[in-house]
Amino acid sequence: MSHHILVINCGSSSLKFALINRADQRATVTGLAEKLGMTGACISFKQDGRKVELTLANGSHDGAMHAILSYLDERQLTHTISAIGHRVVHGGEAFKSSTLIDEQVIAAIDACSPLAPLHTPANLLGIRTARDCFPQLPQVAVFDTAFHQSMPAQAYLYAVPMALYREHGVRRYGFHGTSHRYVTSAAAVMLDKPLADTAFVCAHLGNGASVAAVLGGRSVDTSMGLTPLEGLVMGTRSGDIDPGLFSYLAQVLNTDIDGVTALLNKQSGLLGLSELSSDCRELEAAAADGHAGAQIALDVFCYRLAKQIAAMTVALGRLDAVLFTGGIGENSSLLRGKVIKLLGFLGLQLDEAANAAAIRGNSGRISTGDGVAALVVNTDEELMIAQDTAALCPQAS
Repeated sequence: MSHHILVINCGSSSLKFALINRADQRATVTGLAEKLGMTGACISFKQDGRKVELTLANGSHDGAMHAILSYLDERQLTHTISAIGHRVVHGGEAFKSSTLIDEQVIAAIDACSPLAPLHTPANLLGIRTARDCFPQLPQVAVFDTAFHQSMPAQAYLYAVPMALYREHGVRRYGFHGTSHRYVTSAAAVMLDKPLADTAFVCAHLGNGASVAAVLGGRSVDTSMGLTPLEGLVMGTRSGDIDPGLFSYLAQVLNTDIDGVTALLNKQSGLLGLSELSSDCRELEAAAADGHAGAQIALDVFCYRLAKQIAAMTVALGRLDAVLFTGGIGENSSLLRGKVIKLLGFLGLQLDEAANAAAIRGNSGRISTGDGVAALVVNTDEELMIAQDTAALCPQAS
């Protein structure tokens, strides 16, 4: 009987899953639920080269989870699952590596909810639903923050009283670590270089976005901080702001800190700038039709991204390649091109034809010359989660 690992990746507005064969590490079934909590929520399944797309009448994370389990059950695949791996965004100071899930682990993850308010509830929903459906199976939490535990103190400390770090864990943690770990390893193979001899800036760009400086396969800096709100402009998140904005907005909007936090997490970023959408695809189409808000949103996104990439070279000391991944990074040739042109002073030269071709699963080099490379690398967080799960659950095979 074939044994699979079921990988659940609950994001703020999406839910990805993969049923991965332990033996060959290939996906038997994959799926993606998109626009959760928004109009037009849908889910797609891919199996044996065929794709099935369904609308989600209940466009919530819970509805998506039950749609996935129903699909697997109808195809008699549920009995082949031997372990389940979950992406968890924030491990705080409690988790420095992947771990088997029990009630204590769930409680510790829940305690980190204020640090990742858009993600942790969704992560826990995936865990609890899977534990209800498969109470007999071992389950593993794989943390986005774990990869960045190698950052030096000069990169992760805030310039606030040290007692806040010692007593409350106030520091920069970083996120998208599972993606950055996979992409930088894959990029080393693409460039035919030993991972230990590489210096990459990796840009994971989606509804959530971050860059990481990865030297010799180890994270040495990243753009996100205590929470996933810091750093780049994102779908609905502001990214870097003046901390003084909190008290100013609380005063002028007559709200509290929770109200300002919600505004910066859910009403800002591309959505707030464009006053149209948080979806990059919609904004590109609108900008092409002359929508001024969409155009300024994309311009701010690209400028801030290029600035962060350039800043990350300080942590590396040199730069071999800039890596683009995630839904936007893998598919938006327009935004990649704009960013690479802004970074021309670093030696990057855009290959227009290669950049235009690097969409819909195509990856590869999109720069010319022998200088700093620009690569599109398709991420595979689900495979990394499956590998960590298999390592912690060998008895389940």
